[in-house]
Amino acid sequence: MKKLNKTILSPLGSGLLGAVALTVLHESARRLIPAAPRADILGMRAIKKVMDTVDEEPPADDELHDWALGGDLLSNTLYYSLIGLSKPKDALVTGAALGLAAGVGAVGLPGPLGLGTTPTQRTPATAAMTIGWYLVGGLVTAGAYQALRKLRF
Repeated sequence: MKKLNKTILSPLGSGLLGAVALTVLHESARRLIPAAPRADILGMRAIKKVMDTVDEEPPADDELHDWALGGDLLSNTLYYSLIGLSKPKDALVTGAALGLAAGVGAVGLPGPLGLGTTPTQRTPATAAMTIGWYLVGGLVTAGAYQALRKLRF
């Protein structure tokens, strides 16, 4: 059971911490920095698009925003938990790679997916912040992964 806990709980727990750090950073910055990325808007657009596809009415904007944040936390937790595929000694490099890949994807994919480019590409600073903040999430994940792997649970 101990090995199972470290195998599953360490990556999931560290992925959750990285996702929370990223979401707190996004949500705080969007209130303070005019050019901040708007991952929440991308999430809301994605939910609306899926609901329109299945002929369902999306919720009002406040509730839709909550859904988007929940979806961001869940998907980023699962994504960052891929750190569990690395050896603990390689966690920093793996976390950085996961963060950079997610950031580049968050800048490059919304347009082709029909979600618009403004939320993450409005200005060069917006794109840089997007990539940087996903990198921060990956680095938080890496630090948490190394720490959790050392715990005895």
